[in-house]
Amino acid sequence: MNFNRILRVLPCPLLVLAGLTSFSPLPSIAQAQGAQAPSPSSVTKPFGTVKLVDGNTITLTTNSGSEVDVLVQDSTRLVKTAPGQKDLKGATPIQLKDVQVGDRVLVLGTAADDGKSVLGSTVIVMKKTDIADKQQHDREDWQKRGMGGLVKTVDPATGTITISSSVAGSTKTIAVHTSERTIVRRYSPDSVKFDDAKLGTIDQIKAGDQLRARGNQNPGGDELMAEEIVSGTFRNIAGKVISTQPGKNTVSILDLLTKKPVIVQVTGDSQLRKLPEFAAQRIALRLRGISPETPGVPTAGASPSSGGENAPGTRSPGARQGGGADFQQMLARLPEVKLVDLQKDDAVIVVATQGTETSAPSAITLLSGVEPLLTASPTAASVLSPWSLGSGGDLGAQ
Repeated sequence: MNFNRILRVLPCPLLVLAGLTSFSPLPSIAQAQGAQAPSPSSVTKPFGTVKLVDGNTITLTTNSGSEVDVLVQDSTRLVKTAPGQKDLKGATPIQLKDVQVGDRVLVLGTAADDGKSVLGSTVIVMKKTDIADKQQHDREDWQKRGMGGLVKTVDPATGTITISSSVAGSTKTIAVHTSERTIVRRYSPDSVKFDDAKLGTIDQIKAGDQLRARGNQNPGGDELMAEEIVSGTFRNIAGKVISTQPGKNTVSILDLLTKKPVIVQVTGDSQLRKLPEFAAQRIALRLRGISPETPGVPTAGASPSSGGENAPGTRSPGARQGGGADFQQMLARLPEVKLVDLQKDDAVIVVATQGTETSAPSAITLLSGVEPLLTASPTAASVLSPWSLGSGGDLGAQ
């Protein structure tokens, strides 16, 4: 069922609790309460993470960072539901004592007289342990059934998106087919968090965007029936460090393509890694179309790029199944660097958000030690994708 249609029909959604990978609709308020629904103007629907349970009050921290006190009355219905459920048919009654810090909660209720709290009529809970299990399952599924690349064409009439995926020096064209059941999300222009991705439509996607899709692939791997896609417009920057400003958490880079300086913001969600020299040389060979296994090419031990699609420590969804190693899978195992470790004239490639008129682009991934890559190919920055975040990234882990 199309989520946008659900929003038009139902008074409220079961929101993406803790950044889960699928949106699930709630039944109407009347169904949830087992009674006649109050007028829409009187209904309030706070949702968020449980910060405190004190007496009969649940304090929620919403996704925007504000706090809401929910007053649980004798008549309040409390139920627990599993992540991904489409309705409350499988929900089970719970007691207030079962609600714990870290659980995700959606409340149906009315504003209290004090104007600061909510009188809860129905409290719907997803346990943090269930959410963690669902997130892990979804990560594994992205690895097994995911594909990603740069968007070449979009045909809204047929629901088909053609992407170009580059792995190990070769390029493959993949047709991603969507349907009314496909969940479509769009990254925010000023955020690297999956949690901030908004529900979107296929006609928002354009050529040059980065896209990841999850679904069933055909045997040849050149077609995918998408159950879920997430896309965004990102900046690929290849250049040399001009300076760093640790106090402001920014780095200035001379973009080798535009020959202009770019200021990039480094956030707590940014991934900063350094590519070992031997690995950089091997990847540079692949960018030139030369196999590192060619006689005479040195091999300094096991290269990180030789890890398979189930490489330990990989948390990035969308690793391609079968074939050569996906460059993204090695990133989680590369040595971390700090902003202060970057020196003037260090070669770096960066994937960043677009930024806005009032905010600098935010680094998603910054990779240093890449001078051999930049020498090998002026488009070396394309080896990175925006879905290479570690914890707290792609699937919204908190």
